[in-house]
Amino acid sequence: METKRKTIWRVLLGSVWFVAACTTEPSPLESALRASGTNRPELEKVLAHYQNDSLKLMAAEFLIENMPFHFSYSGKELEKYRHYFERLPHSWRGPTFVRDSLVEAEGAFCMDSLVTVPDVKVVKADYLICNIDLAFEVWRGQPWGKNVSFRNFLEYVLPYRVGTEEISDWREVLYERYNPLLDSIRATPDSANVLAVAQALMDSLSVAPVHFTSVFPKGPTVGPGLVEWRSGNCRELTDLVTYVFRAVGIPCGCDKMLMRGDKNVAHYWNFVVDESDTTYFASIGHQSKKFERADTYWDPKGKVWRETYSLNRALMDDAGHDTLSVPKAFREPLMRDVTAAYAGKINWSLRISADSLVFRPRRNETVYLCMSSRGAWVPVGFGHFEDDTVRIDDVQGAVVFRLAVCRKGGLLSLGLPFLLDKYTGGVRFFRGNGEKQKAVILQKFKEDFQTHMLGGVFEAANDPAFRHPDTLHAITERPPRLVNRVSLLQAKFYRYVRYYGPETRNCNIAELAFYANPDDTSALRGTLISPPGAGAGNFVNQFKNVFDGDPYTSMNYREPSGGWVGLDFGRPTAIGQLVYVPRNRDNFIRKGDSYELFYASERGWESLGRQIPESDSLVYEVPCGTLLYIRNHTRGVDDRIFEMVDRRQKLW
Repeated sequence: METKRKTIWRVLLGSVWFVAACTTEPSPLESALRASGTNRPELEKVLAHYQNDSLKLMAAEFLIENMPFHFSYSGKELEKYRHYFERLPHSWRGPTFVRDSLVEAEGAFCMDSLVTVPDVKVVKADYLICNIDLAFEVWRGQPWGKNVSFRNFLEYVLPYRVGTEEISDWREVLYERYNPLLDSIRATPDSANVLAVAQALMDSLSVAPVHFTSVFPKGPTVGPGLVEWRSGNCRELTDLVTYVFRAVGIPCGCDKMLMRGDKNVAHYWNFVVDESDTTYFASIGHQSKKFERADTYWDPKGKVWRETYSLNRALMDDAGHDTLSVPKAFREPLMRDVTAAYAGKINWSLRISADSLVFRPRRNETVYLCMSSRGAWVPVGFGHFEDDTVRIDDVQGAVVFRLAVCRKGGLLSLGLPFLLDKYTGGVRFFRGNGEKQKAVILQKFKEDFQTHMLGGVFEAANDPAFRHPDTLHAITERPPRLVNRVSLLQAKFYRYVRYYGPETRNCNIAELAFYANPDDTSALRGTLISPPGAGAGNFVNQFKNVFDGDPYTSMNYREPSGGWVGLDFGRPTAIGQLVYVPRNRDNFIRKGDSYELFYASERGWESLGRQIPESDSLVYEVPCGTLLYIRNHTRGVDDRIFEMVDRRQKLW
């Protein structure tokens, strides 16, 4: 009987072992090797090469086990796409001309014609070994390398790619070009200070101009050629810096907002981490090219994510594995949440009771935090519904959100949009009170150039050097509309008039006109005048645009201060009114276009009807307290949410 019992136990234990062995998932490394197919011998060759070097072996395993989640694009269209960035630095006519001329010559870029090439199936042993060895050389060989942790080295120095660019040998070329720029700081006590070295390199990189534009078509990661071309939007310029910093061993990468709190698009910038793992941010080509602590970053953020080479398996598990119920950004997330670093003391844990929701989620269901983009709602973070409460950690305010769950691949709203207060963490739902109010709508999207005119002045003089000018009007608040009229009570006559930009901003303006009397329909004529030596025909300045009668062309003085533009009437003249138009991107209300206004209800966006304005404004009766959204059906892509505060638009 005893022997029989032992036999039964052996069988049972053997069955348990067999079931456990059959259900145990392979390690990430083994999964990657299995996914590599015929390329497996190449990857195994890398592992064998480092079998006697534990750190390099760990680095090789790190790269290989995360390789299945990386790929590049391939196809003839890639060369066409790179032409945009390659040619912009050599064109004095600007990005729109480059784009349009390339489309005419080569045809429009077609992203859909590209094919994906998985890294795990094509990366060869020699390439990976060379990348690992070069990365270790700069990590171990640079004086600041001793203050770069192995974890940060793996994520922010070692990777052979920054996005979806074609794989190339960039590391050694960039090292030889930029490493000598750091020779001077190596001879100082700051040689081991990661932040000081990063700033020194950023200062050197910032000497040459960059060519920022957002008019090029959306495509894959451009690649290390950006270091030479120095052109593109915030994504491309961020990649430029990342390549250079990693080539010399500075832990650097890309932090991003999946959706900016006050815009309809994502936003990207560079970060570095110092020896204490503190985050600093900067952007080449912007005022923020100086590295500053993350908690001083000013843009409304909501959520901030850091791009990583490694898959965030914990985040993926938390969101769930059902791809139909997980938004794309969170299915295989190559990123981690760094909102807390940027929010600092105003980092909030969002808690929304079920009583505030119209639709109740399932118990423990994933709830997505969404931000607005052109009338849609884009998931930027998530939490869960627990104990009758939606719980989402690490959120910064001054942003309008909406909660949603994902059902069968689509978002289902849980209720009204709400504003999270930046400083108190309080939540205000945009809930109507049953009353209506008159709303005068002047723009459909925030125009940053309105702020650029604060501090600008309109001056008049009878001395061509404006040595003792009189101030006709000073701009003390954001110009509220496209066409701004200022009546003047002037007893003096003036020959010379001008608009002089703020001392701390590039002078820019779209239109300027002077009238002898407020009732006149014809503006005073004169000869264009501008700063000596600036060149009236210069593409950057474009002074002639200010008097061409087109409110959608403008001047932008190339220097950060001292810019102005004006007229010489030829003789002293009476001035009774001035009219000006701020530089703009055509986001004010445009006469003759077709607009539709919506308000946010519990069911979604409800239309308040279409209008075709006869001037630069729209007038509607709107429900008090609701969130509004204006759409231009005629042209443009940037429409934005807003509310009415003290009878003015408050754009979010």
